[in-house]
This record gives sequence, C-alpha cells and structure tokens, in this order.
Amino acid sequence: MSVILPFADRAEGGRRLAGRLAPLGLEGAVVLALPRGGVPVAREVADRLGGPLEVLVTRKIGYPPSPELGVGAVAEGGEPVFDHGLLRRLGLVPGDLAGTVAAERAELDRRVRVYRGGRPLPEVRSRAVVVVDDGLATGGTARAALRAVRARGPARLVLAVPVAARSTVGALAGEADEIVTVAEPESFHAVGQWYGDFDQLTDADVLARLGRRKEDV
Repeated sequence: MSVILPFADRAEGGRRLAGRLAPLGLEGAVVLALPRGGVPVAREVADRLGGPLEVLVTRKIGYPPSPELGVGAVAEGGEPVFDHGLLRRLGLVPGDLAGTVAAERAELDRRVRVYRGGRPLPEVRSRAVVVVDDGLATGGTARAALRAVRARGPARLVLAVPVAARSTVGALAGEADEIVTVAEPESFHAVGQWYGDFDQLTDADVLARLGRRKEDV
C-alpha cells in the first residue's frame, strides 16, 4: 500500500495509524502517549479503539557537553536505559550521568504532576497496551517506555507510530509484541521531516487533548 507523505499534522498521522491498528483486535486497549508529541497522535488512536488515554512520561538523558545528543532515556516507573555503545565511544559509564539523570527525573516528576496531578498510571496488568509516539528515530525513549510498561505485566504490548526509521523498528523488535507503523521511509533523518505541521507542543496543548484543564490536575 502506497503512503503519501508528509502527514499534514500529528492528528492526520494519528488517524492513519488508528486505521492500521483497528483490525488487530485491540478494542478497549489502554493507550499510553509519550508526551508531548505523541499525545495528539494517541488521541486519534484512543478514540478509534475506544480505550482509555493517558500519558506515559519519558525524558531523554543527554550528553552533558551537548545535551541534544541522547545517550539514554528514562520513563516514569522505570530505570534509566542507556546506549552503552555510545557511552563507550564517549568514554563514559552510567555513573558519570547521575546528575543528569536526577535532573531529568525531577522534570519527569514535574510533568506527571502537570498532566495527571500526580495520579498513578492506569492499571495495565493483563490488559492490552498501545504505546504511541509521533515517530521513531533512534528509539531511545520508546525503549525506556516499553521496558517500564512491560514490567507492569500487560497481556499484549504494542508500539505504534505513524512514521519510523526502518533500522530502529528492527532494533526494537524484541521490546514489544508488535510494532505498528504507517510508513518506514528509506531516507530518515528526523521525525519532523515527515509532517507538514510539526509545531512544538506546550503543556497546555497536552492537557487540551487529554480533555483536562490545569486546574483539574
């Protein structure tokens, strides 16, 4: 099936992704969005599947001299997941990043308070769970998210994204029971290149798509 890219925006990506998920027997699955970008995608998925929507907060662990370079990630309720090959090339061990991890955990906790008022994640044991993001580039945050969810004992764990780097899908194959995508382009540089509108979202945007106001959480 041919896929027309770019998606107009994340909502379109979500609708097309929901179409791929609909035949897979996932009705009523818990849908966990990786904020901020995964939330408008997941909104469409949850509406199609008829399941509850919640956020699963993750944070990239950056290389301190160049924070945009991700050397790992951490998800709420999980342990940090590092790219050990990259750490070796940089001459680092995980302990060298303790301060960075602590700072990212603090920001993670802040976002949990903002998005859920500190409430725990929904119970996923023995349920189908779909983890959703707006795209898959290196896969660091997705890996951390999937491991954190897997530890909670879901019956079925699916990673779903509108667009992904093919090599990353292969690298993550053992982390989820299934990985569902709309497109896996040959030449993949960044998630944003596959969306016409890829504006950065705010906490208020996330709350709006969750149907919440700041005073509600």
